[in-house]
Amino acid sequence: MRVSRTQAAENRETVINVASRLFRERGFDGIGLKDLMKGAGLTQGAFYKQFKSKDDLAAQASRRAMESAAHKWSAATAANPGKPLDGVISFYLSMDHREEKMDGCPVVALGSDAARQGAEVKASFEAGIKEYLDMLGGWVDEDDSGNKAMAVLSTMVGAVMLSRVVNNPDLAQAFLGAAADQVRETVAI
Repeated sequence: MRVSRTQAAENRETVINVASRLFRERGFDGIGLKDLMKGAGLTQGAFYKQFKSKDDLAAQASRRAMESAAHKWSAATAANPGKPLDGVISFYLSMDHREEKMDGCPVVALGSDAARQGAEVKASFEAGIKEYLDMLGGWVDEDDSGNKAMAVLSTMVGAVMLSRVVNNPDLAQAFLGAAADQVRETVAI
């Protein structure tokens, strides 16, 4: 049965959204096309009408994941307009975010996987990371060419990643808390 252009476009968006979440949960190589398409409610045959390859989908899903993460940062700042960085710290360095494996930060979930991907996936991550840095740069004293924003981002990403690889919730919370304290000290909040 033929699918309308509108339906095909909607199907494509669904696949990108589902892939963005499933890749964060399982990694780029942790899910095959059959299961990915099943998660989107479509057949594997529909995949090749929408995407050149799994790498093409990975790049687009990475872009979508980074956009989603930036929206979460924006929501966190909107919830705390007087202290936007504090809003991001409270959201990002939380146990709730630690548990958001499908919807959490793609840099944390896929950073090491992305490093082994092609140029398009890396470009999606690079654009998203630059957006993070632009946001951070507006909130921290940038008299050092972005170094402080880079240090803050590195600290936050590293803390969430470390909190996810340990079983002990107290140790996980300690990583997050130590990072929050360090970031606040670094930017003198």
